[in-house]
Amino acid sequence: MDATSGPLSDAGLLPGLPEPTPAATPYRVLARKYRPQNFDDLIGQGAMVRTLANAFAANRIPQAWMLTGVRGVGKTTTARILARGLNYIRDGHPDTGPTIAMPELGRHCQAIMESRHMDVLEMDAASHTGIDDVRGIIDGIRYSPVSARYKVYIVDEVHMLSEKAFNAFLKTLEEPPPHAKFVFATTEIRKVPVTILSRCQRFDLRRVEAETLVGHLAWICAAESVEADAEALAAITRAAEGSVRDALSLLDQAIAHGAGLVSAQSVRDMLGLADRGRIVDLFEAVMRGDIPASFAEVRGQYEAGADPAVILSDLASFTHLVTRLKLVPDEAAADPTLSEAERSRGSAFAKTLSVRVLSRAWQILLKAIPEVQTATRPLAAAEMALVRLAYAADLPTPDEALRQMKAQALTGPAAASGAAAQALAQSPSPSPGPAMAEGRPALPPIPTFSGEAPPPRPALTMAANGGGSRPALASPAPAPQPEGPRLLRFTDVVALADAKRDIGLKMALEREVHLVRFEEGRIEFRLADGGRQSIANDLARALDAWTGRRWIVALSKEAGEPTLDATARAATETRHQNAAAHPLVREVLARFPGAQIVDVRDKAPEGSPAIEAAPTGEAETDEPDDET
Repeated sequence: MDATSGPLSDAGLLPGLPEPTPAATPYRVLARKYRPQNFDDLIGQGAMVRTLANAFAANRIPQAWMLTGVRGVGKTTTARILARGLNYIRDGHPDTGPTIAMPELGRHCQAIMESRHMDVLEMDAASHTGIDDVRGIIDGIRYSPVSARYKVYIVDEVHMLSEKAFNAFLKTLEEPPPHAKFVFATTEIRKVPVTILSRCQRFDLRRVEAETLVGHLAWICAAESVEADAEALAAITRAAEGSVRDALSLLDQAIAHGAGLVSAQSVRDMLGLADRGRIVDLFEAVMRGDIPASFAEVRGQYEAGADPAVILSDLASFTHLVTRLKLVPDEAAADPTLSEAERSRGSAFAKTLSVRVLSRAWQILLKAIPEVQTATRPLAAAEMALVRLAYAADLPTPDEALRQMKAQALTGPAAASGAAAQALAQSPSPSPGPAMAEGRPALPPIPTFSGEAPPPRPALTMAANGGGSRPALASPAPAPQPEGPRLLRFTDVVALADAKRDIGLKMALEREVHLVRFEEGRIEFRLADGGRQSIANDLARALDAWTGRRWIVALSKEAGEPTLDATARAATETRHQNAAAHPLVREVLARFPGAQIVDVRDKAPEGSPAIEAAPTGEAETDEPDDET
């Protein structure tokens, strides 16, 4: 305040700034402005409304309701509407009792909606968690309502109450006065004791379906005189994940971001989302194994403001969409949140990609998303995830690899290499260089991966292409494999481990392995109780190194044969029993009390031929063994 000139105004402080005009009424966000006022305004909760209508009509009104669901589906709003229905009375009309039909505001409706009615008490259990708060409810419940028909207690976030508070509620909740009703709301239903749940009627409020939510947003935009693209409303609906409050909050933000015009591009910029069409381009490039185009696409989306983790999440969502279009095409294509590009191009991918390839891509993306979220360089982590995905997209699935190995084992290396060369000659090759269109590389057609028994896939190699490099199909040129020892029996494997001085592996094979199936190049066995789970991997690596070829070592659930150690012990026990039954041995044991059979050895026959020629040319023979 200036004593000579009076109060200072903003216009005097900042020349050119107009005098602010006070707002007539404060602005109310859309989530509050369009909050449902009666049961007819509730969207997506038809089952609950029908149950309540029948209960009110039949006068079967319980003493307590439990409303549960995710955030923003209308739990607190439903509780207030329920309190209105219990106490609905219109001036000048007869009292017909509780009803869900509320065509106009009743005597108590306005006060209940504004949370100021003295007979409808709301308590936030997140800030009133103790037994003293519940004791206040118990003490006041004995008194009749002042003006309404029922005294209604609305307890929001009831799962936050302490154990003592829940226990104090039990008796009152089971046998309350006739004039008292309870409405509980919670997002964590599992944290509510079953003793409380058994005393309430439970309603699970569903997520609002995408089609219903898109129509609701379009109606609000028309009421607010706001132009909104259908694609923008679909993006908001996807981000809201079935929550009406989240959708309205995002719509409110989008209206402010676009200055009254809600467009798809403004919503993507606001949410940091990637263009759905560019996500499809990225998916096509990755599935084709075109790493340069994939890197260019993801970097372009990153420079446009998209988060790398969101890009991979959208890529995973599109992978899931293609899978649904392949398995349930009619249901998936009817999703109103899909763009035309997603619907048409996704259907084309569903016809060419197999479920195995899509499942593997989903698993890779699912593991890559948290890596990108926690990485110090998210873009680099996302690019490395795309590398894994691009190279894995061209690899055979495990069943295809097994078929190829079995075919190679049956036909021989020469026939297998000939078949691989023939398959390579017939396989489609990518175009020599992608052309630039609209600032992005135009991608060649994606190869077909479908079929139950696809031909062997050639490996990916890096070939020069202009200034960069791209994966190209390389002709198979298998390196010569060194000839390793032939292992025809499982005992040969154990003997090889002994010869290689791997005593730990040898003992594990003898004591912890029940052989199920053995063929050269493949071993299946069951682990003994307490056996190490890493034996299969250790044995596979050891055999690969010792024999110079690939071995498949698999665990099985079949019983299998006894372990080699158990077989050897049984054989030794049998030999000892046979020796003890010999008359001469029995006589020796009788003449020498305390004598034991320590070992049983086979005696070499007299005059046995030479076993192996010595280097000097002389024959070596076993000396006769006189021990029994």
